[in-house]
Amino acid sequence: VNGIEIYSMKIDSKITSRFAHNVITSRAVNRGNVHKEVFFDVELPKTAFITNFSMTIDGVTYPGIIKEKEVAKKQYEKAVSKGQTAGLVKASGRKTEKFTVSVNIEAASKVTFELTYEELLKRQFGKYEMFIKVKPKQLVKDFEIEVNIFEPQGITELEAEGTFITNDLQNIIKKTFSGEKGHISFKPTLDQQRTCANCSQSVLDGDFTVKYDVKRTTPDNLQIVNGYFVHFFAPTNLPKLPKNVIFVIDISGSMSGREIEQTREALLKILDDIKEDDFFNFILFGSEVHTWKDALIKATPENLDEARKFVRGIDTEGMTNLHGGIMRGIDMLNAAHEGNLVPKRSASIIIMLTDGQPNVGISNTNDIQAHVKKAIEGKYPLYNLGFGYGVDYNFLEKMALENKGLARRIYPDSDSALQLQGFYDEVSNPMLTDVELNYPENEISDLTKNSFKHFYDGSEIVVAGRFIDNNQNSLTVDVRGEGANDALSYTTQQDAEQTAKAFQEQQYIFGDYIERLWAYLTIEQLLEKRIAATGEEKENLTAEALDLSLKYKFVTPLTSMVVTKPEDYENQDGIADKPIEGIDVFTILLSLRSQAFLWSARLSYLHTTQPTWYTSVDGDPHFIISVPQKEDAICFNINENPGAVLNLINDPVTGITVNGELIGDKRANSDAKIQNTYFGKLGIANKHLDLKLTVTPEKITVQNGDEKTGFTWLDSVTLQQEGLTLIINRKKNLVLKMGSGASFVIVLHQVWKKHPLHQDFLGLYTLESDKLSEQTHGLLGQFFHPIDFTILEIHPGSDPKKPDATMIVKNNELTVTRGWQKDYRTDPNHGVDVPCWFVHDNGAGLIDGVHTDYIVSSLF
Repeated sequence: VNGIEIYSMKIDSKITSRFAHNVITSRAVNRGNVHKEVFFDVELPKTAFITNFSMTIDGVTYPGIIKEKEVAKKQYEKAVSKGQTAGLVKASGRKTEKFTVSVNIEAASKVTFELTYEELLKRQFGKYEMFIKVKPKQLVKDFEIEVNIFEPQGITELEAEGTFITNDLQNIIKKTFSGEKGHISFKPTLDQQRTCANCSQSVLDGDFTVKYDVKRTTPDNLQIVNGYFVHFFAPTNLPKLPKNVIFVIDISGSMSGREIEQTREALLKILDDIKEDDFFNFILFGSEVHTWKDALIKATPENLDEARKFVRGIDTEGMTNLHGGIMRGIDMLNAAHEGNLVPKRSASIIIMLTDGQPNVGISNTNDIQAHVKKAIEGKYPLYNLGFGYGVDYNFLEKMALENKGLARRIYPDSDSALQLQGFYDEVSNPMLTDVELNYPENEISDLTKNSFKHFYDGSEIVVAGRFIDNNQNSLTVDVRGEGANDALSYTTQQDAEQTAKAFQEQQYIFGDYIERLWAYLTIEQLLEKRIAATGEEKENLTAEALDLSLKYKFVTPLTSMVVTKPEDYENQDGIADKPIEGIDVFTILLSLRSQAFLWSARLSYLHTTQPTWYTSVDGDPHFIISVPQKEDAICFNINENPGAVLNLINDPVTGITVNGELIGDKRANSDAKIQNTYFGKLGIANKHLDLKLTVTPEKITVQNGDEKTGFTWLDSVTLQQEGLTLIINRKKNLVLKMGSGASFVIVLHQVWKKHPLHQDFLGLYTLESDKLSEQTHGLLGQFFHPIDFTILEIHPGSDPKKPDATMIVKNNELTVTRGWQKDYRTDPNHGVDVPCWFVHDNGAGLIDGVHTDYIVSSLF
C-alpha cells in the first residue's frame, strides 16, 4: 500500500491460568524510492495493560520505558520546549483502546514493531473469552495468530471464531486441546486473505475471539508458585437463588425517540427471562417519580402480562429527578425486606438506567451519593447503566462502586436494547450471596478482594495473595456463602506440588505468571477503589497502585510509557498513556534526523479520526489559535474592563458575526491591577437571514426576524430551521451551525452559586472555519486564514517550568512563553491541557492592530 509492504504480522498469545500474555510483532519494508510513513495500529482490550513496546529500524532498537505519569509529562514538556508538538485525541471503542505508531522510513529500509500486553481473562456465561482485533489494512505475506493455553485444571472446551471468517477460512483455523493444553493457529495465505480473486483488499478485518472453559471437579482451584497464590472459585450445580429486582428508569425528555424505544424493547425481553420465584418492580423518574406497583410483586404469569402492558406504555416526560427515583427504589427494597415480603434467602439488586444528569430535586451529585450509600448500607448491589454520552459517568461509577455494584456505559447504537439485555443476563442468575474466602491472617499479606456480595452463575471469583514466608507451600481456605436452601461452608487445602508441574511446560510459561496475575488484579482493584475514595485514602491507594505499576511495568492510568532514542541522539521522547473513561489524552510527535533515515512516531491510544484543529476563546479570556501545519498552537489573553464588547468574528460575505460581552468577578480584587474578566454574553448573527442568537449562562434566545424563542440550559434540545441547527446538551454546551458557514460550540461554565467571587461564564470554540470567506476578520476570525511562525532561541524563563523563546510572526519578533491552556469542550469542569506558545501584552504583534480596535458598541 503506497509503496509500504507489511510482509509479516504475528500475534502470539500465551494463556496460563486465565492470565494472557500477548505479543504482536509487525514487520514492514518501504519498497518505494522515497521515504514513506508506516503505521502500526493496534486495538487492545480496555482491560489490558501494555507491558512493553519497541521499534527496530535498520537494526537499531528504540525501547519503551514505563515511568510515573508526572515524570513522563515533565520529560515531555522538556521535549516541547525544544520545539516538539502535540495534538489532542480521544480514546474510543466499546471493548478497545487504540494504540498507534507511525514511522517515516527511508527507501528500502525495514521496521519491526513489537507490542506486549497482558490481561486476566474474565469468565462470563461459563466461558473465558480472549478478544483479538484483526485489521492489518492490507494483504500480509506471513500472517499468523497463534494461541497456546495451559490450564492446570484441564480444558473442557475450546472455540475460535472470527467476525470475518468465511466458510473458506473456517478450515484454516486449526484447533486442538487435550488435558491441560490447548492450541489454536490461524495462518491464511495471501490468496486466502483476498476478498476476491486477484483483489488487493484483505478480508482480515474484524474480531477474532477465543473461548474456553476448564474442568471443575471441585468448586475451587488453588495454585501456589514462588510465594504467591491464586484461588479460582466457581461452584457448579447450585440451585438458583430467587432474586428481587427493581428497575429504576429515566424517562426524562432527553430519552425520547430511539432511546426509550430501545429501553422498552430490552425490558420486554428481560420480562421473558424473569423466573416465577423472582420479585420485581419498575420505578420511572422524569420531573416526577412514578411506580408501577406500590411494592415488589412476585413474577407470576399474570403479573408478568400486566408488566408487559405497563412497559409498552412507558413514555418520556419532564426533566431528571434522579435522586427521587433511586431513593424510591431503595426505600421499596428496604421495606420489602423489613416486612418479609420477599424470601429471606434471596438476592436483591437495583438496576438504574439514565441518559442525563440530575436537575430536579437534589441535583448535587455528592449529596445524592451520600444519601444512597446511607440508605443501602451495603445490603445489596447497585448497578448504574449510563445511556449515551451526556451522562455524568464518573458520578454513576463512583455511586455504584460505593454500593458493591458497577457502572456500565450503554452505547447509543442500533443494538442498545441488546446491550441492556446482555447486562441483565450477567446478573440474572445469582447462586450465592455474601461470599467470603478467608485465609490464615498470620500466613498471608497483600490479599486482593476476598468478600463478594453475589456470585452469579457462569462467572468466577478470583482471589490472589502473597505468603509472608516465601517458602510456604500449602494453604488452607475457609469458604462461606449463603445459598438458596442453606449456607455454604467448607474448608479446602492445596499444596504447591501440583502447580509446580506447570513449570515443566516451558512453552506456556511467561515469567512468574502467578505473581504477575496477583499484581494485575491488585492494581485493577486499587484503581477501582480509588474512584470512590477521597483525601488521604485516595492518596494512599494511588501511591500503592503506582508502585506496583512501575515495579511490574504496566501502563496504567497512573503511568506512561516513554519511547526514548538511543543515547547517541538527542533525548526526544514519545509518550503512550492509558486513558481513563471519558478523559482525553495526548498523542506525542517525535522526530529524529540522521544520515540513514528520517522518522516520526506518534504514540497514544487514538480516536479513529484525526485531531480537530480549532480556534477558541475561554477562561478569563484565553484565546487559543491552532496552527495545523505546525501541529502546534498560539495563545494570548485580552485584558479589558467588564462591560466591553469584543468583536470575535466578522464575515461580510456570509453575513455571520460573533461578538462577546465581558463580565467581571462579583467584587473587584483591590490587590489586583487588572480584574479577571470572562465572557458573560455571546451574540451570534447571520445578517443575510435576519437571524440572531443571544447566549448567556442563564438562557439561550433565538430571534428570527420579529419572532423570539427562548431556552434554558436545563433543556435538552435539537432545533432545526432554515439556516440554523441548534443542539443544547443540557447544562454542558450547545452546538450551533448557521447556514453553510462555520460551526460553533459554546461551553457553559457553572460555579458554586454562593461563591464569593466568581460567576458563571461561557467559552466559544469554532469548527469548520474554512467555510467562512477569506474576508473574515475579528480577534478570532483573522486566524481562520493560514498563519506561519518560527521559534528561535528557546531559553529558561522567569518560570522554570515554562521556557521563553523568540517568535518570528508577521515580520514581528516577539518574546513568547511555552505554556498550557485549557480546552473545555469535553470536560467543562476540569478541561484538558493544550500546549501553546503564549504571546504577551494582549496579543501585540500577533493580532492585526491593537486589541482596542476590536471593541464594538453593542452585541449586534
